[in-house]
Amino acid sequence: MPRGEILERIQNCLVSLDIDCVQSVCKEALGAGISPIEAVEKGLSKGMQLVGQKFENGEFFLSELIMASEVMKEGMKILEPHIEAGAANRIGKMIVGTVEGDLHDIGKNLFASLARAAGFEVADLGVDVKTDDFAKSVRKQKPDILGMSALLTVTLSSIEGVVAALEKSKLRKSIRVIIGGAAVTSQYGKKARVDAAADSAVEGVNRCLQWLRKPV
Repeated sequence: MPRGEILERIQNCLVSLDIDCVQSVCKEALGAGISPIEAVEKGLSKGMQLVGQKFENGEFFLSELIMASEVMKEGMKILEPHIEAGAANRIGKMIVGTVEGDLHDIGKNLFASLARAAGFEVADLGVDVKTDDFAKSVRKQKPDILGMSALLTVTLSSIEGVVAALEKSKLRKSIRVIIGGAAVTSQYGKKARVDAAADSAVEGVNRCLQWLRKPV
């Protein structure tokens, strides 16, 4: 079967939200001699972009977006063991996490999945991440972007605390900061002195791509 057809089938597995399909076709791609990087970039990533477009157009809803991210993860489990460390041509590196006091992770996970599909290397710190842990991770890993999620209004002050810690450590000028979640607004983003406040995971990843001059 032509490689282009196999890659298109991987895309269709994402759009169809079919885990068994994506596992099977990713294995088929490897067996056909398609490089795992190509399978990720032209198969999984392209499929996730199509899912994101359907979400933006109102054809898919949050439940479909969540399922698509799970399908992509299962495909990555097949391909990742065959990718040599550092071989993938990454757009940039980011750190993500849900702020201290907040245990919600659906939005953060969606953002992280879409970012990986777009070509970012993503370090996920998880939920209830303390201010110092964000700052320490930025200092150690030197990412291009820091993404923070907050669903609860009472945890918004944690975002300001992280920004202040980055400023105090003289790390703020070297990194872009994006925030998202139900509690986040563009007005609050200005107050918190971040670079962007996203209304959705798709919008957030698109903004990050724009920063690094790699539009979808």
